[in-house]
Amino acid sequence: MSKPIEVWMSPPGPNPWKVIIVLEELAVPYEIKSVRFEDNKKAPFIDVNPNGRAPAIIDPNTNLTLWESGAIIQYLVEQYDTSKKLTFEALPEKHLLNQWLMFQVSGQGPYYRQCGWFNVLHPEKLPSVIERCNHEVKRVLSVLEKSLDGKQWLVGHKCTFADLSFITWNDRMDIVLGVPDSHPLKEFPNMEAWHNRMISRESFRKAMRIREKLMDDQGLIPNGMPKGINNMEEYEAKMKREEGN
Repeated sequence: MSKPIEVWMSPPGPNPWKVIIVLEELAVPYEIKSVRFEDNKKAPFIDVNPNGRAPAIIDPNTNLTLWESGAIIQYLVEQYDTSKKLTFEALPEKHLLNQWLMFQVSGQGPYYRQCGWFNVLHPEKLPSVIERCNHEVKRVLSVLEKSLDGKQWLVGHKCTFADLSFITWNDRMDIVLGVPDSHPLKEFPNMEAWHNRMISRESFRKAMRIREKLMDDQGLIPNGMPKGINNMEEYEAKMKREEGN
């Protein structure tokens, strides 16, 4: 039996949970090293990932330390998906899967992150920047919507690591766009149906249960806010008070 893979993470972010979902799908043993977000740039986390970003893994079975979520997903599938549950062996499909993974890590992730920052966290509201960020997120959604027309999955006949790589950021659409809409994908019916197929999988549901527990351990509620904070105004006031101390 394989030794558990160490997964180093900060629970609030979407990227670590892409890795957890793949590990759950492949039934690979793992243990989570949970670090507060503000400690990502400190030891021991930077001893594992000098870039100070989550996630990172240490695989004792191969003596490999690896960071960047896309690289980790590719490694896990290559090393542990012996039954090809989440991938394909044929040449076209194999490379199409990597194409979509690269689109996720270079397109969806960065654009969604910027959009969430300027819509929610940036102290100054910059309408032109917010408009561009929102436009780019909707452009990414449009690419996925068109590509899923008449299909259930991005590549081939089954859910693969390429599909699963998009799930955690799409599950934050209300926060990314700064809207209270509980139905933020309604403009994109193909994408919404695809997303709903994935969030019904036990791998995702288990990952979110673990996330909620780890967030609670750090005094955070599921949206990343500290317990007792109800909105961004209260959070900003709290941060200013802490900066003054």
